[in-house]
Amino acid sequence: MKIVCIGGGPAGLYFALLMKRENPAHDITVVERNRPYDTFGWGVVFSDATMENMRVWDRQSADEIQQAFNHWDDIEMLFKGEVVRSGGHGFVGIGRKLLLNILQARCEQIGIKLVFERDVDSDAEFRDADLIIASDGINSKIRTLHEDQFKPTLIRRPNRFIWLGTNKLYDAFTFIFEKTEHGWFQAHIYKFDENTSTFIVECPEYVWLAHGLDQATQEESIAFCEKLFASNLQGEKLMSNARHQRGSASWINFTDVECDQWWFRNENGSYVVLMGDAVHTAHFAIGSGTKLALEDAMELTSEFIRHGDRPEQIEQVLTNYQEERKVGALRVKNAARNAMEWFEVCGQRYLDHLEAPQLMYSLLTRSQRISHENLRLRDRKWLEGYERWFARRDGLDEPDNATPPPPMFTPLMVRGVTLKNRVMVSPMAQYSCEDGVPGEYHLVHLGARAMGGAAMVMAEMTCITPEGRITPGCPGIYNAEQKAAWKRIADWIHAHSDARFAMQIGHAGPKASTRRAWDGTDLPLEDAAANWPIVSASPIPYIPGVSQTPKELDHAEMEVIKQQFVQAARDAHEIGADWLELHCAHGYLLSAYISPLTNQRRDEYGGSLENRLRYPIEVFRAMRAAWPEDKPMSVRISATDWVEGGITGDDAVEIAKAFKAAGADLIDCSTGQVSKKEKQVFGRMWQTPYADRIRQEAGIATIAVGAITEADHVNSIIAAGRADLCAIARPHLANPAWTLTEAAKIGYTDVQWPRPYFLGKRPYEAGFARQRATAEQTVAIPKPVVA
Repeated sequence: MKIVCIGGGPAGLYFALLMKRENPAHDITVVERNRPYDTFGWGVVFSDATMENMRVWDRQSADEIQQAFNHWDDIEMLFKGEVVRSGGHGFVGIGRKLLLNILQARCEQIGIKLVFERDVDSDAEFRDADLIIASDGINSKIRTLHEDQFKPTLIRRPNRFIWLGTNKLYDAFTFIFEKTEHGWFQAHIYKFDENTSTFIVECPEYVWLAHGLDQATQEESIAFCEKLFASNLQGEKLMSNARHQRGSASWINFTDVECDQWWFRNENGSYVVLMGDAVHTAHFAIGSGTKLALEDAMELTSEFIRHGDRPEQIEQVLTNYQEERKVGALRVKNAARNAMEWFEVCGQRYLDHLEAPQLMYSLLTRSQRISHENLRLRDRKWLEGYERWFARRDGLDEPDNATPPPPMFTPLMVRGVTLKNRVMVSPMAQYSCEDGVPGEYHLVHLGARAMGGAAMVMAEMTCITPEGRITPGCPGIYNAEQKAAWKRIADWIHAHSDARFAMQIGHAGPKASTRRAWDGTDLPLEDAAANWPIVSASPIPYIPGVSQTPKELDHAEMEVIKQQFVQAARDAHEIGADWLELHCAHGYLLSAYISPLTNQRRDEYGGSLENRLRYPIEVFRAMRAAWPEDKPMSVRISATDWVEGGITGDDAVEIAKAFKAAGADLIDCSTGQVSKKEKQVFGRMWQTPYADRIRQEAGIATIAVGAITEADHVNSIIAAGRADLCAIARPHLANPAWTLTEAAKIGYTDVQWPRPYFLGKRPYEAGFARQRATAEQTVAIPKPVVA
């Protein structure tokens, strides 16, 4: 095949090298706009694992790179006069120029033609090429020329950064945070050769503008950074090797690139495929841009080996390449995006609120690829020291030689209620009541989970009127029979466990009068005559053309419903509930007031967010006044509607602030279920970022929900300060003793089991201990992923 690589960065050079090694008959040319053996930039970084992969593909170039790279295991953070250091992270740093020089020399050695100082404007310049690799970088001319084919999405990120170097040598991947009168700056620093370290300075755009750096020359910007980080540089200078950039252009915004389509066949019959930064970018926050480029080259070569490296096989190869590589690249991109977003918001969200040890933990786990137990594999001593700090901060004064409890097993005190750990059973609709009365089923269901180790069990949304129920199978708290049934459950839980019992009070509003979930979620009752009238903030049906159209409540009706909420609060106290939650999420009545998608009112309860919150806040204040002062109240909200024009994360912070001012103790951070137009983005702990943001920016404790399925998740969330409680739902449906099971899995035995079950505790824990020991003996522990 005749192959042309446009762009002589890591992607183009490495693909050329690998393909020529596999078949020396290929005619391969790499075209680069810069001069021979010249490049801009300082050092690049990737993981030990990437280095191992390179050794498999081409040992000679890998050996040369290994001789030239700098390896380190430690990450060090300098913050508010404290130095925090953690090991075991495994990074490789090498000068970008040296890396490319090694690859260039290796390519020439095996017969690849290198053409320098040629700026390619179009793939049409290579009419006789079978395959054209467009590896021409983040500002790819080829991608831009064929936007209609590649369908790129380019997002300019909000932070500004400047890529510098220094002759001061650092022996760890170092992060420094410095505060100025206008806000926070951070530096990302790593050594890449025997004389030089990369020194990237980053800050939010508003901080950059406030300091006048948009008007500064490059020399003035460097002088500013030297002064800002003078206490660390200790007289060393900062340098730029991008003198081709002038003035504020030396400060740039990262561009997040993603393409729907990665390849096409042009008019000349040549196949054109994007690679490296031209097709997808990964922020430097986890050092994965070079990793993505190298792995692109490896994967495309693999597909040619698998399917054949003849021209007639190219289309099949590229089809498979895109399908396979998109998945692997997305994992890296997601981790890089999480890390990038952490640095974009850390000044606003973390740096003024977290102490140095917790900030370090948050920094290390920012990508969500590194978990609590993965940190233990990397640096057990550091993590146990952090666990001890966390426990003592929360009032546990353990001896220095005692094993500290995992964060999920530290207590939480809210008003007069102390929860023994950070796990609660999330409210989950069971659709199993008759006339709103919880029966034997609910006693067994909730009682079993109260004995399963969670600190608190919250009953499903319990409605204040018959018309407020979601389905005929949903519970109520509006008559004596219901209250007696709830009291029986509360008394049983208090008598047979040390779990707290919570009630979630709500009104289904426009989503009322529907079938049980297994008969058709959100659909009206099959017997039209059985449907009852429904109400909402505005006459907007939940499913247009399917759901009933609700009646818009007038002021008098709103006052009646508010008093019904207040009575429910009084009744919950008499029942014996320890905790009360008001349901203002998921499109139910109070949520329907908050979201602009469902509130089209023209009175003082519609329009602005402040107005839309007015009625839910009135209801909450009235309930808080009726609820005992020493008992907590939380509020469940939908922190985003996942619909353009609906509630956003910014709105959620303001909603949380309003409820905090009204006396709320925690915000239970769910999302969505307000509109059928929603486009949710699922994944591990997918709703936790909303709990994190609200906790830091609104200054109120939060409950995290959504795909939290193991102790590792809970420990990571609680330890990083992303939430104060984790509400576990579906795992508790499968295993009522989920908390006790997870404790045994991670080897934490200092938990109390129900006394009648004590004989099962040691054998159960011993079984998991044997499993861990067997795994350690028979399975090699994989190298840790890059942060």
